[in-house]
Amino acid sequence: MVEVALRPSSSKGWLLEWQRGIDWPIFIAATILLGVGLMLSLAAGPPAAARLGYEDAFYFVKRHAVFAGAAFIVLFVVSFLDRVWARRLAALVFVGSLALLAFILVAGYEAKGAQRWIRFAGFSLQPSEFVKPALIVLTGWLLAQRALYPKGPWAAITLVFFIVTLGFLLLQPDVGQSALLAAAFVVTFFVSGLPWRWAAVFAGGGVALSSLLYIALPHVRFRVNSFINPTDYDTYQIDKASEAIARGGLFGVGPGEGKIKTALPDAHTDFIYAVMGEEFGYIAAVIVIFIFGFIVWKGLRAAARLHDPYPRAAASGLFALFGLQAAINIAVNVSLIPPKGMTLPFISSGGSSMMGTALTLGLALALIRRGSTSWKG
Repeated sequence: MVEVALRPSSSKGWLLEWQRGIDWPIFIAATILLGVGLMLSLAAGPPAAARLGYEDAFYFVKRHAVFAGAAFIVLFVVSFLDRVWARRLAALVFVGSLALLAFILVAGYEAKGAQRWIRFAGFSLQPSEFVKPALIVLTGWLLAQRALYPKGPWAAITLVFFIVTLGFLLLQPDVGQSALLAAAFVVTFFVSGLPWRWAAVFAGGGVALSSLLYIALPHVRFRVNSFINPTDYDTYQIDKASEAIARGGLFGVGPGEGKIKTALPDAHTDFIYAVMGEEFGYIAAVIVIFIFGFIVWKGLRAAARLHDPYPRAAASGLFALFGLQAAINIAVNVSLIPPKGMTLPFISSGGSSMMGTALTLGLALALIRRGSTSWKG
């Protein structure tokens, strides 16, 4: 089979092809989430700025607006790519992110006991946000090569890439991102049609690694133990988040009237969902869950209809990555799982998170876009 990328003869042709092929419901839903994030930054941003000593009360609001605009541009531009260029971009991002992950271990910025960031010009960059979607796309493409070259060690190559990436994340350490990446990788792996006996390998490896992390990392042990026995540990943040959502009721206490944004240091990032639940109520909170669920459901359906194995597996993994991150953040806010320190896609404050999410959905939209690439056998 030969991969053939459609090449419109003009910029107008590119735009016309994009308009006809893009999944508009997903694109619009993603834009709505960006708008929700901007609105919530007006609620949670000023208290965060005051707490951290910024003279400009709208420091985080302005910062969020800049990154939201940049994320929209990334989402829009990346969704134009055909499947060949989506893979090429993923390869470049993967190599660059791995290099930065290695650099972080030597000269990275440390905060809250973890070394996950690179600081420059007043900004911080978290490479793990970009390596995840890149690895998923490469995994889908590499495993699809089994149809062309059946004797190639494609599964082994993807496992090496995965293990190396996972190793870098765990050395930071970043257990939450590692678990998220592993889940999305497994989805991509099995959508590619590999035998179910691999499930035993992944399950056994996951249990062994989880046990090792529980023993070796005190903060992991604390989070698990405090979730199992909350009365014996300090669970202040989770308790406050749950109380805030309960206090919001059906319609919320009103914009700007919430208390949690002044009570928690991470209200504008990890606990933005609790801010929304308190100020806008259960109805708004459920609507946001519906939007996330709609994007994932629509994306997985579109991926399942693809005949080509590469975009089908890669797009499935990308939509799973997006949906699982949202599910983890929301589950933490409502005390269903131990704290993970993970942002809510497109809504939480955070430049790297927002740009990484834009890259994830942009690549996913490019892969499911009608007419972006055809295979002829």
